[in-house]
Amino acid sequence: MAAPARTTAVAVPALSSKLLAVALLSVGLMLLLAYLVGFDQGAVSRSGMYLHELMHDGRHLLGVPCH
Repeated sequence: MAAPARTTAVAVPALSSKLLAVALLSVGLMLLLAYLVGFDQGAVSRSGMYLHELMHDGRHLLGVPCH
């Protein structure tokens, strides 16, 4: 009969709510930026053609097909 396996307790650091909030905000902003650059086509931008052209150039830079 085999000897029972020994277990070792591992300390897991607590996740602070401030760190979690910053991480979620960062991920949200990155997803918003990815949407604006990749899929927006000017539907959200209300600043005229400047933002649309900036995002259009970003799509070309990233290799995302846009037209």
